[in-house]
Amino acid sequence: MPSETNHLLLEILLNPHPSLRDDSQQTDLVSARSDFLVDHFHAVRQRSLRIAAPLSPEDTVVQSMPDVSPTRWHLAPTTWFFETFLLKDRDGHRPFNDDFEYLFNSYYNTVGKPFPRERRGLLSRPGLSEVMEYREQVDEAIQRLIEQDSLDADDRRVLEIGLNHEQQHQELMLTDIKHVLSCNPLLPAYENPGDGLGSDVIDPKPSDVTADWLELDEGLEWIGHEGHGFHFDNEAPRHRVYLEAYSIANRCVTNREFIHFIEAGGYRRPEHWLSMGWSWVQSEDIEAPLYWTRRDGDWSQFTLHGLRPLALDAPVSHVSYFEADAYARWAGHRLPTEAEWEHARANLEERCPETDAAPLGNWDQQVWQWTQSPYTAYPGYQTAAGALGEYNGKFMCNQFVLRGGSVATSPGHIRVTYRNFFPPEARWQFTGLRLAK
Repeated sequence: MPSETNHLLLEILLNPHPSLRDDSQQTDLVSARSDFLVDHFHAVRQRSLRIAAPLSPEDTVVQSMPDVSPTRWHLAPTTWFFETFLLKDRDGHRPFNDDFEYLFNSYYNTVGKPFPRERRGLLSRPGLSEVMEYREQVDEAIQRLIEQDSLDADDRRVLEIGLNHEQQHQELMLTDIKHVLSCNPLLPAYENPGDGLGSDVIDPKPSDVTADWLELDEGLEWIGHEGHGFHFDNEAPRHRVYLEAYSIANRCVTNREFIHFIEAGGYRRPEHWLSMGWSWVQSEDIEAPLYWTRRDGDWSQFTLHGLRPLALDAPVSHVSYFEADAYARWAGHRLPTEAEWEHARANLEERCPETDAAPLGNWDQQVWQWTQSPYTAYPGYQTAAGALGEYNGKFMCNQFVLRGGSVATSPGHIRVTYRNFFPPEARWQFTGLRLAK
């Protein structure tokens, strides 16, 4: 059971996240006390179970498209990570099931051949109960290692990566089950408002921030992670970039504003679109953001609470890079670069007293925000040796960077320097846009 001294930690991890104003204040798990580390480990692991709790066993098996993974599958590879990189080579460890090394290997070719991503929905076995038993066995083994002080500094770094890896899967669990349920003609709700995780971790909320521009001067600026606290390898090394003077919107584009784009024929006018984007719109017959429907002249959106009237002043979500770029062109502006986004976010944070976060608004807690930057390595980046080197570097091709975070992002997982990335047609995540000029 979690100790009373770490009750606050559990509240932070299990409840809607506050704004992370300083990533250097994140807990250093490498040097943390064992009791704190046990509580932290269980808090993250329990959140995954909490996300899965509203679902039936049948819900957890469905794969609605290649990018979506079944909920039951998400519960397994996060466990596979800890078993593979912390338990597998230890004396006395007995695998829960030898076949799991293949079935639940996401993409680590160094470990072995991964099971094909697009076929995860065909795995009717092992069942949900067996996956839960797998999680329990691995959790108990990890807890013993922590309590016996058997993890050295390198092991603790691997554990920290594994916990952040699980938090990434937690966001995917919510976005993936949303897509699964949207394919059901009954349009069932994941949960009712006020239940479970709470509505503030389910869908973006309307903003009361008046649209305005933040003007920033030209200059040589530092970008990337520095200091203490966890970060993925693609957030480093910290380096300098020269930025011309620019302006960036103080809030994201809203549903109401995006409707103006639709009504102006935005999806029918090729002059607003990149060539690949226009081909995508035509071939996929795209007419609105994902999950939008129009009935009797009124827009609705499928949400994790079921089909709801469109919240006009909430940030538009579930748009692809192609749609975000087309809207920006139609509006006479552009998408920010990721360096501009990070510089603006950090600059705004410095202007705000610690006790007054109002000017920050929902800068990074509503939707991931597309940037115009392709996902590439920072100057001086080197892929780590071994299997964990496959985590980020090998995906630096044909993808764009998104910044910020979303309502589905797990508590404590947002950083100013965080680099999310998806291909330009992806839109099943909570993805939106912020304008720049």
